[in-house]
Amino acid sequence: MVYCMECGKELAEDARYCSSCGAAVKPTEWEEFQVSADDLIGRVKELIKEGNISRLIVRNEKGDTLLEIPMTVGIIGALFAPYLAALGAIAALATRCTIAVERKQ
Repeated sequence: MVYCMECGKELAEDARYCSSCGAAVKPTEWEEFQVSADDLIGRVKELIKEGNISRLIVRNEKGDTLLEIPMTVGIIGALFAPYLAALGAIAALATRCTIAVERKQ
């Protein structure tokens, strides 16, 4: 699935512009990582430090989305604290997680 980088709406695979907000669609690629719940927060912090991430999704063992973090605004410092708290709660409930990362090309 492809999502608009500006408004987050789902787009058609061949869309050049978002039908909702009109933003140009930029090419992205998805990468997935399997991590244990103990390593979840550390791995997310590493991925954010790497940069060029536009969206980060955490899924449980069943593939259900537990948390989606848009990176278009640039989450730093205190703005990231609520997401860390949510990741801590997820880590307490899940044993294995998948982190899906959308990167700008």
